[in-house]
This record gives sequence, C-alpha cells and structure tokens, in this order.
Amino acid sequence: MERKRISLATPTMHGEEIGFVQEAFDKNWIAPLGFNCDAFEEEMTSYLSQGLNEKYHTLALCSGSAALHLAYKLAGVKRGDIVFCSDMTFAATVNPVSYEGGVQVFIDSERDTWNMSPEALEKAFEKYPQTKVVALAHLYGTPSKMDEILDICARHNAILVEDAAESLSATYKGRETGTFGKYNAISFNGNKIITTSGGGMLITAEKSARDKAFFWATQAREKAAWYQHEEIGYNYRMSNVVAGIGRGQLLHLEEHRAAKEKIYRRYAEGLKDLPVSMNPYLPYTKPNFWLSCMLIGKGVKISPMEVMEKLNAANIETRPIWKPMHMQPVFKAHDCVCVEKKSVGEDVFARGLCLPSDIKMTEEEQSFVIEQIKNCF
Repeated sequence: MERKRISLATPTMHGEEIGFVQEAFDKNWIAPLGFNCDAFEEEMTSYLSQGLNEKYHTLALCSGSAALHLAYKLAGVKRGDIVFCSDMTFAATVNPVSYEGGVQVFIDSERDTWNMSPEALEKAFEKYPQTKVVALAHLYGTPSKMDEILDICARHNAILVEDAAESLSATYKGRETGTFGKYNAISFNGNKIITTSGGGMLITAEKSARDKAFFWATQAREKAAWYQHEEIGYNYRMSNVVAGIGRGQLLHLEEHRAAKEKIYRRYAEGLKDLPVSMNPYLPYTKPNFWLSCMLIGKGVKISPMEVMEKLNAANIETRPIWKPMHMQPVFKAHDCVCVEKKSVGEDVFARGLCLPSDIKMTEEEQSFVIEQIKNCF
C-alpha cells in the first residue's frame, strides 16, 4: 500500500470557520465586504497593535498582491521610479511595482536571515540616490534586520513597504512584522500560516491612507447618487464569506505558529549530523517558521534537486528555495546590487530546499521525512 503523500503546507481548519461562514449564508451577505470583513479587520488590528502606542488600520482585500499594489500606489510609485526590492522572494512582492510603471532594482540577501542585506541596500542608495521606496520581504516567516533597514530608509528619506505575506505572527524585538513599514501587506493564501483560501490585508498606521486604499479597492467610486469615477480603481475587495474563514483561523494563529516551530526544531535535531543547516534567524527575533528549509553545505556532492527527486519518489513534497528575482527572465534587464562577489541569493537558491512544514504532519511522518533525507547523503 502506497504511503499517504506528505505535503509541503496545506490549510488546517478547526471548525469555528464554518460558523462565521454559515452566518454569512444565514444573513444572505455573500457579496464582497460585510460584517465578517469589518470584524476580521478589527480583530487583526487588535492583534497587530498589541503592546504598541499607535493603532494600526487594516483593509481586507482579495489577495496579498492587491495589498502590495495599493501599498506602492500609496507610496507614490510612478512610471520610471526606481523601487529597491528584496531579490530573494516570490514574484508577488515585486510584480505590483510594474503595475504602476516602476522599475525594480533588486537588493541581495545577507546570510544571517536570507533577507535584504542592509549593506547592499546602503550601496544601492549610493548608486541610485533618487530612490524613495524600499520593498522588503520577510522570507519564510523570518524577520529581517529591521533596525538597520529602518535607519537606512530614514537617512535617505525613503518609504518602507513591508511584505509580511509569509511572516504573520513573527516578531522582531517583540514587535509584529507588518507594522514596521509605512504601508504593509500580509497574505492569507491557501498555504500561509492562516488562510482565507485566498486573500490579504493592507496595514498602515495612517487612517487616511487606509481610506484612500479602500476607495481604490472599490473601483474608485465617488460619493454620488450615480456611478461617478474620477480615478482608476480596482475590484480588490475581500468576500464576506472568506473573511469568515479568516476570523475562525485567526483564533488559532498562535497555535499554528507554535506547531510550525516544533516542526523546525525536530528538523534541526534530526538533521544535525548531516552536512546541512536550517534557515537561519536572529536570536532577538521570533520567526513564525512558516516553512522549514535546509541548506546543503558547500562542496557536498548532492544537489537540492536530487534530494527533491528522491523525496518525491517517497511521496514527500518539497520545493526549491525562491529563485532570486534578478535570475528571472522577465527581470533580466534589471540591476541587482550585491556586496559579496557572488550573489548570496544565488548561492542559497543553488543549495537550499524547502521541507514539508504542514502542521497536520505527524511526528511519525516527519521522522520518515528525516530518514529519507538522511538516505540521500
């Protein structure tokens, strides 16, 4: 009998979600927006603002990509403007820059977190001093070097857009990611730490910015008895139904984060005798451990793709590390600013692999994954 497939990451539902969804059906509020959207925003605002002096404002949207697009619009990105972007990330971080006609310049990673290198960012400002927007992603739920990044942005009068799509519940020195930038985004895609099936949120401390983004997200309809439009808008609203799923999921966010950390710790212990290391993080941060990743040591005669193929044969799902954006054909003409002679992102991509991190994975199943990895070496 074939062993059940061990997945990389899939949704984990608990039951409360269906109650909120059923209420939407009972009240026939199936259209976008509604009481679930309002409550989801309020509950997320409360979660993100805990321990802070300022209150954050959230806007529930159809995707994290939509949230990032509106963040770049709020930041004032116009045609021809350079935006410094994390190089090693998913394309959704950087694609919306193009929606506004901006030009991505990619900033290499550093080895302590695999996130944007402050040193490379400083070097980029020397090369492109006119740049006024920085787009930072927290890779795999690991917080970036925020003190250094924020200091550089402040000195160069640049707006930080924080892509916390993968890092909801992760903290830097006790502060939630998604609250460091002027405009920020989180994602509730199907494999994220909590999900609405698809969806995202814009986060900002500026209520006026949140209101402007809401205006754009609802087709930029002016306040008139008829349909009046003076700006281009978008259909970016979140459904009242999927917002209900999000409300139920949010009740279990910390539980999910704790389960993800246990998975990471078991990998670290189980693989400690192999020539591999786990995705790194800073000691004063608390990642959400969304995906556990391993990095094969330099000079080891096996590639991530070979490991991936062997694990797939054992019905285990893995995934390559995000391919850096400067290596993507669509961005081949774009600059990438590095500090080391060879891009750190390229090196991590060449030696890294994402491991099964599904919180429904049993300890027995994870032990099987670890044994199959050991067999590769």
